[in-house]
Amino acid sequence: MLIIYVDADACPVKEEVFRVAMRHNLQVYLVSNSRLNMIVDINVHKIQVNSDPDAADNWISEHINSGDIVVTVDILLADRCLKKGARAISPTAKIFNDDNIGSAKAMRELRTYLRETGVAPSYNATFSKQNRSHFLQALEEMIQSIKRNS
Repeated sequence: MLIIYVDADACPVKEEVFRVAMRHNLQVYLVSNSRLNMIVDINVHKIQVNSDPDAADNWISEHINSGDIVVTVDILLADRCLKKGARAISPTAKIFNDDNIGSAKAMRELRTYLRETGVAPSYNATFSKQNRSHFLQALEEMIQSIKRNS
């Protein structure tokens, strides 16, 4: 059965994930380092891991299986999940796959270097309604694709 794993600490699309998962009767695991104060459906499981920076990533990569989905902004976590045959999508609807994960990792390293040297600012763009809409559409299409191919 397809399961959606959410790297939940800073994820802005948790409600959107719930909506799509409920429509398809899918299980969702919200994995975070901190306590999530939210009411969830019976198919949504809140997993609180220790405060180690990689604890949520490690928990997800240990539990995810081929055909599952991870929602994350963490490119390295996306890469780990892809290597296990899972699918990966960011809250901004960027779909990570074997064809683009290498360049995504390279850009991550470049951005880190530019921030550390003071060449580039370290801020995140505002998350918009349009971002939410694109994410909903991309997640729905991903689930439909998985269902068609299984």
